[in-house]
Amino acid sequence: MFRDLTSGRVVVGCGALASAGAAEAEGRPPQGVEPGGADRHPVCAEVGHPLGDAAAGDGLRVGRDLLAAAAGVAAGGGLGPAPPGAAPAPAGGGADRLGPGLARQRRCPGQKGGGATGPNPTDRGRAGTKRHLITDRRGIPLAFLLTGANVHDSVPFEELLDAVPPIGGKPGRPRQRPDKLHADKASDHRRCRRACHRRGIKPRIARRGVESGQRLGRHRWVVERTFAWMSRFRRLTIRYERRLDIHHAFTSLACSLICLNALQGRF
Repeated sequence: MFRDLTSGRVVVGCGALASAGAAEAEGRPPQGVEPGGADRHPVCAEVGHPLGDAAAGDGLRVGRDLLAAAAGVAAGGGLGPAPPGAAPAPAGGGADRLGPGLARQRRCPGQKGGGATGPNPTDRGRAGTKRHLITDRRGIPLAFLLTGANVHDSVPFEELLDAVPPIGGKPGRPRQRPDKLHADKASDHRRCRRACHRRGIKPRIARRGVESGQRLGRHRWVVERTFAWMSRFRRLTIRYERRLDIHHAFTSLACSLICLNALQGRF
């Protein structure tokens, strides 16, 4: 039994014998004579190819088999023209609207650590922000400034004095300048003393190498307590905001809450 690969039929031989003349009359070779052709395959003996007629004018082969002509390939060996209705080529757009960002906020080039930051000398040079604060004798914040952690305390001294707003609440003109100013040894500079004298303020600044820092705590412990009040706000303990205006707003909100607690007599 053998299988006809061209039609998928199963042919069963019965083993009957016939004469050579009868076979020739029916157009088949006599018994004991092999079919003709190059490959001598029992199927399609006249063509001599095991799978059937080969495609004319084609030179593509897989092994010993001839393949049909490829109609989808263009005559030049490349791709043919695009079909009608295809999508056009994308046109050139305008300026790129994407920008570098970090933590879901856009940042400006050169400000990787945010505004008002600098290497902290007390924290192994990590980026940090310093708060400069001025309060009244009870520790109520009057003004503050934000700078890098490596900025000296005496640098924004004059700017901090001018940041105090006019304060009312008593009869007469609202006062903007205090009578005296207490500061530590970090502000022991001539320019700081001259800035106080120009504004009619009596400076009470500790002198380096002359006065002890122990007696100074009788007057400036109030500002240290205000720093402790501000540190109770979790948003100010560690600066998470890259933008300076957002961190400045949170610091202003903390000062407002301290003033509110003082007006309500909570401390």
